[in-house]
Amino acid sequence: MYTESTTEIIDMGIRCLIEKLGIIDAEQFISTIIREKSDYTKWHQKFFSDVSSDDFHNVAFEYGKTNPL
Repeated sequence: MYTESTTEIIDMGIRCLIEKLGIIDAEQFISTIIREKSDYTKWHQKFFSDVSSDDFHNVAFEYGKTNPL
């Protein structure tokens, strides 16, 4: 298994943010993440608390079909 270096992961993440959000919103997102002291695990649990595992699986499966690696 190949593990990316921290620098490579950050670079890929920033490129993804810019591609999906645009440069301005990507910068705002990064600034918010740095400024806010939050627990990602708690946020993730809250975000997906109303989603059944079947619904999550179905959405992920469909996404995988339209966005192959």
